[in-house]
Amino acid sequence: MLIKVIVVGLIAVMIYNLFRALIIMNKNDPGQVPMSKYIGRRVITSVVIILLLLLGILTGLITPNPRPY
Repeated sequence: MLIKVIVVGLIAVMIYNLFRALIIMNKNDPGQVPMSKYIGRRVITSVVIILLLLLGILTGLITPNPRPY
């Protein structure tokens, strides 16, 4: 259950960073933080989520669906 809460929290952080980059892109102010900072955080969060899911599957904390249909 803890891994599911962590994954949902990381997805929320990823969506937050996506919208922060959107706001900066629309303002187009040269004095602000670059948009790539938030996009980079989003990519790193995605990598952490994938690694966490793989680790959970390998340790047996998460059981994948054996039949996809």
